Amino acid sequence: MTRRPERRAAGEPRPVRGSATARSSLAGRGVKRIGLYPGTFDPITNGHLDIIGRAVKLVDKLIIGVAINEGKDPLFTLEERTKMVMDEARKLANGVEIEARPFDNLLMHFAEQCGAQMIIRGLRAVSDFEYEFQMVAMNQRMNDEIETVFLMADPHHQAVSSRLVKEIARLGGRADLFVPEAVHEKLLGKYGTKKGR
Repeated sequence: MTRRPERRAAGEPRPVRGSATARSSLAGRGVKRIGLYPGTFDPITNGHLDIIGRAVKLVDKLIIGVAINEGKDPLFTLEERTKMVMDEARKLANGVEIEARPFDNLLMHFAEQCGAQMIIRGLRAVSDFEYEFQMVAMNQRMNDEIETVFLMADPHHQAVSSRLVKEIARLGGRADLFVPEAVHEKLLGKYGTKKGR
């Protein structure tokens, strides 16, 4: 009998399964697989958390790089973003070491500093792929020992972006559909709006 896939509520990160099995062969060779998941996370969304929940199945340690990225004029301070990332990501650790670190240098240089063997990126659409394809080509020229692993966004999260979430929150919409509750509360505090408006 074919097992039917489990149904999840929209916005709910998918459960983490099989991570111990996926990492067992690496552990047997005594190799600690370190992955780097970079982003601005202004703020962290359910889409980001879905990627994190799947990334921990691939690594022994996941470093989440929080880009300072002052050029984007972030809504949240670096400290606020790093704390939000860590508070939410640790819930998905599933026995994997997770760390959030700020960075303001080249991604490849930061990956080398972290000792990462892979950079993890989430893809939402074809437009994402075109940009990421260029980035991978450049990064490989700088260090071809570090691989880039792409994880396709869950269909529930393909349209979710931090920019749109901030716009929805600013205009009093249901931003809570796209971010964890604690993050939603912080968004409301930034825009001076009330919950349930």
